[in-house]
Formats: sequence, C-alpha cells, structure tokens
Amino acid sequence: MRLDILKQYEIQTKCLVALDSIIFGFDGEQLKLLLVKRGIEDEYNAWSLMGGWVQPDESLEQASNRILFELTNLKDIYLEQLHTFGNPTRDPVERTVSVAYFALINVEDYDNKISKSFEAQWFSMQELPKLLFDHSSMVDMAIQHLRYKASQHPIGFELLPEKFTIPQLQKLYEAIFGTELDKRNFSRKLLSTNLLIKLDEKQKGYSKKGAYFYKIDEDKYKKQFNTFLNFLPNGNS
Repeated sequence: MRLDILKQYEIQTKCLVALDSIIFGFDGEQLKLLLVKRGIEDEYNAWSLMGGWVQPDESLEQASNRILFELTNLKDIYLEQLHTFGNPTRDPVERTVSVAYFALINVEDYDNKISKSFEAQWFSMQELPKLLFDHSSMVDMAIQHLRYKASQHPIGFELLPEKFTIPQLQKLYEAIFGTELDKRNFSRKLLSTNLLIKLDEKQKGYSKKGAYFYKIDEDKYKKQFNTFLNFLPNGNS
C-alpha cells in the first residue's frame, strides 16, 4: 500500500512555487508601487513585481520575508498574504504557481537600501507601466484589499514616517482611496481613536501657525489592532 502511495507522488507533474510582492510606498503625496525591470523574451520592456522562488526548506512566510529583505534590506515591515495565482498559462516559461503578498513601507525608510543589482523604480499608482504576466491582476486585487483593510483597521500608519502631521495622514488616506476627505471630520474621528501621541514639535513651512507632529501609540496599535472596525476617518461620519 505504501509503495502505491509513493507511486502517486512520482507520477505527478512538478511545478514551481514563486512569491510575488506587491510593495506599496507613500512619499508624502502619492501612493506608489515598487517595480523592477525584467528582460524575459518578448516581455523585454515589461516591468515586474519583486519576487523570487520558495526554497525546499522554507515555509511561505519564511520565503516571503527572506525575498523582501534580499530586495529591500528591510525587516519587520507589514507583510500579508494576498492570494494564490495558478492559471496554467500565467508563466510561459515554466508551470508556476505564485503566492502574492502585499507589503507596506515608508519610502524614506527604503531610500538607498535596495540591492544595486536590481533596476527598481517607484511608480505612481496613476501611471503604472506595462506589467509582466498576470502582475496587473495581482496589483488590482492588492489595491482593493488595501482599501478594505485601511477602512477597517489603522494599517495606513505603516506607510508613514515615525512622526507625521494630521494633514500628511489625510493625504495618505486620500491617496489610498482616490478621493478627497472632509478635513474637520477626518481630524475629529482620527483623534477620537486615541491612537496618536501629540509631540511638542511643529512642521516648519506648512502654515503660519504650523502643524503639530504626532506619532503612533505603539502599545495601543499592537494591542487593539483588531478592534478598530470601520476605522476610515471619512467625511460621512
């Protein structure tokens, strides 16, 4: 009986398992996507999501963190499994199943840290180039999921620097959702979460009075992350 079971493994068609990372960044004005240039046959001018292959001794989580670190030199960032893409014709080179993850990083943290062996570039979500294989579908799914998560939980803070102003935070949410938010209602609902710590420092050059900097209360953020349902500070609340 055991030999029959092993035989079933032997006759199966082998396929590769890849990981693709949809890496979102925010530069203070726009939501952006980090892409690398690929030169694969007819897709020479196409850009690609950052990715790599799962090794035999790795779990998916271990592989995703390793690949992201190899490409960006960043650790301990927000990384979440999105979806598995397995269309038989998605990769013309070899039968490949891809597990997609999306990551959230601050552009300032990223600067000058990426491996020089990759031709990487930030692109505005409004001006994305042609993408390799089914990567456009991955990005479309990721932005929809990001919007859902950002409306339910305060994950948007992962895209900001350590200290930020309320106007900067509003620009971030407007960039994520592609819409303008009411300034007064946004600020009111945001401060009511008690997630922010006001600093005794103002942003220079913003206005005559200046805008105070805030930072996230890390303890409350980590302990209460799953309690902030319907988080989006919108103009209808």
